[in-house]
Amino acid sequence: MDNIWSWIMSLPSLADWPSAAAPSLLLASSPDKFILFEAECTTSSSSDATVAFSISLHEYNSSASRTLWLFNPSPLSSSSVLHSLLLHQIIHEITSLSPSISSLNSNIYFEQESISRLVENLEENEASSFFSLTLLLRLFWLCTIDAPAEAGYLFFSALAENVYRALSCTGVFSNFLLAVGPDVEQRYMRSLGYMLSKWCLLRDIQAGSMLNAEPVPAACLSYATTVHGLFVHKAYAPVLAMARLRASETNMDELVGEPKESALRYALAHQQLELVVQLDYNICMQDPRFIRVDIHVDSLRFHVVRLGYNRQDDETELEEQDEIEIESERHFPSRMRFWVGPVPGSTYATGPSLGRSSGNPEREVETTQTVKGGFMAGMKSKGIRAKVRSSTRTRNRSWRWEQEADGSAAVFEGVLCDTATWTEVATWRPGIAHTDPRTGLRRRWRGPGRAFSKKGGLVVAGDELPEGVTWRVGREMEGKKVRWRVGGRFWVSYFANEVRSGYWETRCVEWNHEVELALVAGGGSQIVNG
Repeated sequence: MDNIWSWIMSLPSLADWPSAAAPSLLLASSPDKFILFEAECTTSSSSDATVAFSISLHEYNSSASRTLWLFNPSPLSSSSVLHSLLLHQIIHEITSLSPSISSLNSNIYFEQESISRLVENLEENEASSFFSLTLLLRLFWLCTIDAPAEAGYLFFSALAENVYRALSCTGVFSNFLLAVGPDVEQRYMRSLGYMLSKWCLLRDIQAGSMLNAEPVPAACLSYATTVHGLFVHKAYAPVLAMARLRASETNMDELVGEPKESALRYALAHQQLELVVQLDYNICMQDPRFIRVDIHVDSLRFHVVRLGYNRQDDETELEEQDEIEIESERHFPSRMRFWVGPVPGSTYATGPSLGRSSGNPEREVETTQTVKGGFMAGMKSKGIRAKVRSSTRTRNRSWRWEQEADGSAAVFEGVLCDTATWTEVATWRPGIAHTDPRTGLRRRWRGPGRAFSKKGGLVVAGDELPEGVTWRVGREMEGKKVRWRVGGRFWVSYFANEVRSGYWETRCVEWNHEVELALVAGGGSQIVNG
């Protein structure tokens, strides 16, 4: 599939179009079946020639074929126009099939011009990789929903190997996602995440164990940019593609194995981490001695979404299971550590100056002294009673936030602690008495004291993290563009929420990016892929 882009560019003109057979490209094959990508030209005159693409399933020993997909006929003009029209239709169809979309985002439209501008600005190898991945994703949905079973088998057996190569276009994602906007971005990435989750699940089943499965960093996609005075880092990672932290320090008999309930395993396999980190930056020129770069947390959005459709669809797929209520069984954020600052080796900046001290637990002690006295009837002496009462109140929160410095970078770190045992959830391992946080985190999506939003995510704004960080830069750097790093390491954990299961796990993923920051009043930026 890597050469589809160049194959479309090499299509003959109307005068040279073959009359005997339509140009075709082999996408996948097995001993008895194969899938073709074909182009057919129709015309009544030279002025209105159109070309239509199709994907069809064929048999080697038969002339019978089945059309799986059709492209809306378009004028046979330049290859860039064909590429743009083809990409626009495929992306529109992919986003319409995206799972886990709320009613607020049910109807969506994006302009053809945004795709045209994207195609014009991409290098040929970048455009080719991105087109291959997008077509691969469309073919996945064809084989999953519309195509016969043999086409689906052919896809997973012959085309799954193309996923690794297609994911090499990660540098194009930032340009594409910024061009289409956040609504299309969410739909596209959830649709892609569903395919990658299926791919990782198939890989784990073939390996025979989820415990020994290696992470797939290529499937954990992210980008970073600076826009409108914000450092923005967005990331998407199918949970099965994240690195699983093993309890190697415990005995083998203490390790918890795979989930025995297949319905639970299905639910945990179809989940995706979605992350947005927005940092507000300001370039201050008021002091004549230096330039000050101030950064504050604007907002953090850390969600794990279930990649599925409505409940009826899930019950259809799981009708042979024990009807376990698994809708609330999701991974949850348990730790995050993100950083920002000049790239390593930079010497022009001094700092960071941190704005938050190390946490000192707050403890309030209340003492009440009561003295009661009086005469007691029938007694010769006075009676006096004294009473002293004391109480201690400690204020604790589920999330503990800290600031640190790592070289020239400022580090923000948040750790989830169980409010019953005050154990750090992300680092917990079984075998330590009186520190098991699993009981305290049951039914974690409801109740007034929950550590997450109702939908199971974490939202942190400036009211929770008001303290900023600062760098000082020499005046000789004024007007120059410098490279800054933005990235982080993020953990998700799973403990049973409603179901009865001893299965638990913690996974993590890390991203690193670089952006260009203009040291001028008001700033200015350019994306640099990490």
